[in-house]
Amino acid sequence: MDVQKLQNLISEKREQMVADMIEMSSIPAVNPKMGGTGEYARMQWIMRWFDKRQIPYEVYEVPDENVKEGVRLNVVVTIPGTKLTDRSLWFISHVDTVGPGDLSAWDTDPFTPTVKDGRIYGLGCEDNSQSVITTMYACEALFAEHIQIDRNLCFYYASDEETGSDFGMKALLDKGLIQPKDEAIVPDGGSADGSFVEIAEKSQIWLKFTINGKTSHAAMPHLGINACYIGMKFGVELEDALKTRYDKVDTMFNPPMSTFEVTQKFANVESPNVMPGKDVFCMDLRILPDYSVDEVMEFIQGLMKQYEAKYPGINMNVEYLTRVVAPPPTSPESKVVRSLMEAISETGTKAYCGGIGGGTCGADGLAHGLTDGFGTVLGGIAELNEHLDVAVLVGFGALEHLAGHVVGAGDRVDQRGKGALDRFRGNGHGILLR
Repeated sequence: MDVQKLQNLISEKREQMVADMIEMSSIPAVNPKMGGTGEYARMQWIMRWFDKRQIPYEVYEVPDENVKEGVRLNVVVTIPGTKLTDRSLWFISHVDTVGPGDLSAWDTDPFTPTVKDGRIYGLGCEDNSQSVITTMYACEALFAEHIQIDRNLCFYYASDEETGSDFGMKALLDKGLIQPKDEAIVPDGGSADGSFVEIAEKSQIWLKFTINGKTSHAAMPHLGINACYIGMKFGVELEDALKTRYDKVDTMFNPPMSTFEVTQKFANVESPNVMPGKDVFCMDLRILPDYSVDEVMEFIQGLMKQYEAKYPGINMNVEYLTRVVAPPPTSPESKVVRSLMEAISETGTKAYCGGIGGGTCGADGLAHGLTDGFGTVLGGIAELNEHLDVAVLVGFGALEHLAGHVVGAGDRVDQRGKGALDRFRGNGHGILLR
């Protein structure tokens, strides 16, 4: 396929892509574990978008008693291959978002996407709505132009990526939906210009610590045990100790070292003259594959025991909020990585590969043994004043289309193929699978 024609095809949709990005991003999709209602409503918007274009899809429901609907939705669009129908190339995007954080720190309303100076500002616009919208438009272009490649092309819109994928990617992997012979591109962790192809991830651990002491009036501290004081001392000592003890450097990753950061702090008492009897805080750990997660946890628990011995009467607990152990990396020589880098190069951008801090759907696939088939490109992390350049949105739609073409050695199908694709297209209604 002519690259310039492909880019023109996507570029013609610029205004509509921006409009759809704004409309979809206006629907809250904050993960339930982060204080939101989930991505159900946004997923329904995606399904309606495909319905209007008569593009068929399958819906996989995963039970979740923590959301009012009782289920989390996962949507898959499949374009059948011309030859290798038992193999698939997957484009995997997630629909849920993190919470907005401190609303006062935003320059715009995170739940009201705004276009300003060629950028779209809003919660989730970069992580991962850009991927959702661009893959949808790439999918539309493939149907409109009656393009197939040698294997199946699957566009997967996943739930629950932000907090471990138990109701998304992991559930579908357990169903055997993605096979070891498949390949996948996860447009999530990457760089702003799309040059970075992620092939490795660190272990991602979120820990919640609870320190129990004894509440008392601040004027009578000898009658209580100040859990806040002990918790703050413990958190600082733990962070410093972890950074000193696990200090290896691996230049494949950015940043090249393990990271350990005290993050969320929970409210304790409602008055400044009350000494807290309970302190709760969280820590984010991104651990290089050189280190065992169990080894790190043994060190943490050892320090907790030291504190319990040092401060009689306190009790300390730790629990996992997320535990994703670093999977084996994808080989930089694997077909999907080489093909993806070739596709990027055809756009005039020099591609390179490496590792990130972890947390994408790619890690889930790698953890299931799909070590030769995963690469991620473009995208960034959620942050305050999260935004996306409109030019990147349009350009990446063309890149995804091209990547599928290169990986699958695709070509434009003849009239017989066109008829087959039209028959597959059907009436565009989704198929519900549980």
